Amino acid sequence: MTGPRPYEIHIKSSAEREMDALPKPMFTRVSRAILQLESAPRPRGAKKLRGRSAYRLRVGSYRVLYTIDNKLHVVEIIAVGHRRDVYR
Repeated sequence: MTGPRPYEIHIKSSAEREMDALPKPMFTRVSRAILQLESAPRPRGAKKLRGRSAYRLRVGSYRVLYTIDNKLHVVEIIAVGHRRDVYR
């Protein structure tokens, strides 16, 4: 018997550029949080965004915005940024 199938993580190129601009310690924390989405796409503390089909994950003062496709088992990272800028 096997466990649940892990989700694939896809990162949009714009989100990748946003991650590259993060300070090194924050890049490490955000990367770890994103990798955990493979096994738990809706972790404790993740919230569904109103008016969008996206979720947000808090990592300190930074936010990771992502969508979940349950049929294909894919989590797509759409934006990464400081909380004051990421929702714009």
